[in-house]
Amino acid sequence: MAASRFPAPAVIFVTEDSKHSSRPVDTISPTASAFSLPIDSSYSESQDDIGKLAKHVLADYPGEIILICWHHGTIPALATALGGTGAKKWAGTVFDRLWLLDYSAGANPPIQQFGQELLFTDEADVPPVPW
Repeated sequence: MAASRFPAPAVIFVTEDSKHSSRPVDTISPTASAFSLPIDSSYSESQDDIGKLAKHVLADYPGEIILICWHHGTIPALATALGGTGAKKWAGTVFDRLWLLDYSAGANPPIQQFGQELLFTDEADVPPVPW
């Protein structure tokens, strides 16, 4: 078995289903099942809920590995609310991005971006995870 690319999460959050999409829950369900973790989908993609989720994560899970699967268009707002620096939107045709916020050096970490590289068309323009 190959080594894991990322450590196992302690908890998983996803944005609640919208009228138009259940993609975050659909995307993360196999991972949640593999780790036997429940999915917390109690937060919407509204600015108010983004702030509440960020406050909850930062206050209640210090030092923990947290996995958040969110709608594409509001990921930069969520990363910024979590104190991440350098959040930028990306092309709507890109679906293989992972953002890592590593707080080991303190608050306001730079956002590290990684490609999953699952399909032959996925870009390998981001460095591998240093773990």
